[in-house]
Amino acid sequence: MRIVLVGCSGFVGRALVPGLLEAGHSLTLVSRAPQPLLGLQHPQLQRLQADPANPASWQQPALQQALAQAEAVVNLAGEPIAEKRWTPQHLQLLNSSRIDTTRALVAAMAALPEGQRPGVLINGSAIGYYGTSASQEFIETSPAGTDVLGRLCVAWEQEAHAAEALCRVVILRIGIVLGGDGGALGKMLPVFRMGFGGPIGDGQQWMSWISRSDLCQLISTALVDPAYSGVYNAVAPQPCNMAAFAAALGRCLGRPSLLPVPGPLLQLLLGDGAKVVLEGQKVLPKRLQEQGFAFRYGELSAALASATS
Repeated sequence: MRIVLVGCSGFVGRALVPGLLEAGHSLTLVSRAPQPLLGLQHPQLQRLQADPANPASWQQPALQQALAQAEAVVNLAGEPIAEKRWTPQHLQLLNSSRIDTTRALVAAMAALPEGQRPGVLINGSAIGYYGTSASQEFIETSPAGTDVLGRLCVAWEQEAHAAEALCRVVILRIGIVLGGDGGALGKMLPVFRMGFGGPIGDGQQWMSWISRSDLCQLISTALVDPAYSGVYNAVAPQPCNMAAFAAALGRCLGRPSLLPVPGPLLQLLLGDGAKVVLEGQKVLPKRLQEQGFAFRYGELSAALASATS
């Protein structure tokens, strides 16, 4: 299968791209960053440097040709949510990197002759769609939150839904992705390995997580299985609270997990962005389980062991 990948040059892409190549797919990687993905070279991997949020980028002949020849598109573009303070400028970047990119991508697909359009779009979203709650369980039909991230995800998904007139659309509301070389776990590991780890905030906030391996397998499956359509919660079936997560990570590493990270410190560093870390949501993968998706790492201990090995 010929696939155009947008925003897949980071933490998830480091595992997704090699896996898709190994499965025999031909890939075009669209990214603002000119540097190669971990130096990966492969005869079936093409790189195009462009700003996918800019509609003019999709007028480049090479990008138009790649899209016209593609059988599928995977769009995971989005500036990291919880790494900087939410200044007005950063909030604009959080929105534009997701909403504008998806809008420009779908418009470029719509501009192609009907017989040249990709057959499936897999588009990222986030469990931030639901807002936060200490007690409520969220499934795919639960209402959207009204906070900043909830509104962002609603607008983001609306742009992806516009492609339903063109092709099969799969929207993945992705939880906390676990991998040892990046994401939230990658930031926690050095502290825990030194013996200074512990829960963040009061430890009672929910963590709805998924192993990076399972997320990549889900994307790979949804690309080729036409039964996948619509919105899915891309999370493992066993969410936990932060205290349980920290304890499990400590056990996995053979290190204590007794030193909490104070919430006010994170608020000082991240401002409103600390909400992503200090508050959470209990999200369940109802549709994935109904679809029969087999999680390889459905239990937290197994996911952590794999990520830290």
